Amino acid sequence: MLRRHLPRILSLLCIALLLLHSLGWVAIPALKTLDTLSYDWRMRLIAPKLPDPRIVIVDIDEASLAALGRWPWPRNRVASLVDTLFDHYHVRALGFDLVFAEPDTSSGLPVLNALASSELKNNPAFLQTLQRLQPQLDYDAQLAKSLENRRIVTGFYFGEHGVSSGVLPPALAATDWSALAHRFHGGSHFGANLPQLSHVAGGHFVPVSDGDGISRRIPLVVNIQGAVYPALALALAQIAQDVPPPMPIVVDDGAAGIIEGIRLGDRMLATDEAARALVPFRGGAQTYTYLSAADVLSQKIPPAQLQDKIVLLGTSAPGLNDLRTTPMGEGFPGVEVHANLLSGLLDGTLLHRPDYLRAAELLQLLAISGLLLLLLKRNAPLRATLATVLILALVVGINAYLWREQGLNMALSSSVLLILLLYFIHMICAYFQQTRDKQQLTELFGQYVVPELVDKMSASPASYSMQGQSRELSVLFTDVRGFTSISEGMDAAELAAFMNEFLTAISTVIRQGAGADYQAGTIDKYIGDCVMAFWGAPVDDAQHARHAVTAALEIQAMLARLNPELQQRGWPAIAVGIGINTGVANVGDMGSKYRMSYTALGDTVNLAARIESLTKIYGVGVLVGEATKNAAPEFHYMEIDRVRVLGKQTAVTLYKPILESELPQAELMGKFLAMYRSLDFANAELALNTLDNKILVQLYQERISQHRQSPPPADWDGVYGFDRK
Repeated sequence: MLRRHLPRILSLLCIALLLLHSLGWVAIPALKTLDTLSYDWRMRLIAPKLPDPRIVIVDIDEASLAALGRWPWPRNRVASLVDTLFDHYHVRALGFDLVFAEPDTSSGLPVLNALASSELKNNPAFLQTLQRLQPQLDYDAQLAKSLENRRIVTGFYFGEHGVSSGVLPPALAATDWSALAHRFHGGSHFGANLPQLSHVAGGHFVPVSDGDGISRRIPLVVNIQGAVYPALALALAQIAQDVPPPMPIVVDDGAAGIIEGIRLGDRMLATDEAARALVPFRGGAQTYTYLSAADVLSQKIPPAQLQDKIVLLGTSAPGLNDLRTTPMGEGFPGVEVHANLLSGLLDGTLLHRPDYLRAAELLQLLAISGLLLLLLKRNAPLRATLATVLILALVVGINAYLWREQGLNMALSSSVLLILLLYFIHMICAYFQQTRDKQQLTELFGQYVVPELVDKMSASPASYSMQGQSRELSVLFTDVRGFTSISEGMDAAELAAFMNEFLTAISTVIRQGAGADYQAGTIDKYIGDCVMAFWGAPVDDAQHARHAVTAALEIQAMLARLNPELQQRGWPAIAVGIGINTGVANVGDMGSKYRMSYTALGDTVNLAARIESLTKIYGVGVLVGEATKNAAPEFHYMEIDRVRVLGKQTAVTLYKPILESELPQAELMGKFLAMYRSLDFANAELALNTLDNKILVQLYQERISQHRQSPPPADWDGVYGFDRK
């Protein structure tokens, strides 16, 4: 009875838990993490990937630092940049994502003033000259003059710790700010500009980092020592659009007095309860137009690129520490964060989450629950899957529409998770219900594992499992050379007989090997003329590498005996390439509900197949990876090459197992490889000509010829990369 109702019970538990989470009565940390990840995913996916043409970033980039010197620049140069932007380019407004907290002494004026009050105080000529030059040498005064009577917003930062410096700009003077100031984000310390630079409008440029260290929002207003100040982007939006103060804060009429947003002119800027706004990112880093500050100062930029634009002056140069982690990725320039927020403020299109969304999310969860419980119970697996996919697509589509067209940040993860949970609960329970009367463990292994191992495994069934597990294996692949051309000369019946003959011979070697201490390998599958086998599972085999290499050598010996018989019957002789690799693989009962197979998967298996495909290229019958060589040291080996196969970054050294009579050739090959990898191609070519393997000789001759035409770098590791399987 319980088994019959188990899907419904589990489904109701999941539904109840997710409903309680959406109501805020139960906190599920993992679900909160999913909410955050889904927010970032939607932000990256739905972002328009286009800049706001009204906004331009003048960048103190590496090129500017190289042309004009390291930061900080003399203030007279910054003043010239400001004058150039307004007088030559006629920009609409300028915001500084910078702080000028320390006086500029680069002109030497403080030293001259000190001399005027000490050693040279009685020198009239010096004093007169100093008085005349004072305006030219007071760089801070020059910058202050450039800021006057222009649409300019200076920047500052704040925090909970540290020492305050500079003077804050004028605070917001609206009457409704002070009563709500305690709800705002803020700090007790700040870093602001010099007093003579603080008379113009100012705004902070400090994003809020969430618990995962990602900056997703910026406080539109902050509370610093009881006074309220705007964000840089908010102050810039106000001054660029000539919106007169005050900017009233919007509070709902309920008893809680929840903050809903800030009104800027005729636009409502949606915020959370602490007046923080989600940044509507338009794309990844460098989405906005960046103009080098050096090019602007030298007037190399066409006027049309800056005329009537809102300009943010900031830096993307490494080392100036203005890079942040955002939903769009790491290393995101801080100045571009403010550009994205400014764009949303100008249009009034900020993402927000009004209270009624919670009710909508609850209704959506209830609708999904009822619909899926009905569909999953009454439909076959395929139809149930299609219905689930359609519901999932509908939920995601509605969410994307509300996000992009209505600016609503509706939670997505709860609904998606509920759909997936209900689907998998019903599918899994249905699967176990349908298979509970099937054969027991021994019968299952008898169905999927090669027959010769079943008796041994059946003796202690508790020691074996069909479930997937990681095991160290030695994997062997064989493939017949030129099989396509061989098969083209035979009719269907003759080809079937031919394949049965050599596949039986190869399989017999894998099952029986040579010697009393040989342990049979597991034949995984036949893939056309290819055989895949492995040692080490399901039965433990401490000598799996040795047994795999033994089988490979015995297969080659068997073919030498078999080929004369094949030719006597009118069939062609065959040559087989064998590749072996040793390592950890996932092994177990895998497949679908229609067909299962005990098989091995993973990088170790893939590399074994790649190694086998290289045997033809090197003209050898057997190749093994370095891990196999190390695990079976009782054999003699000849190093063939060090390669990087397609799909892998790590290089692998290839070896050919050899007989004792081939040791002189292995020694010659080792000397050749040492010369080759040390870029001594002249001597390497001489050593190469002493080798017997003509295919290998020709291969390396071609490589040496290529290296002579295009020499490798001095730190070349000798690895050859294959760009195909």
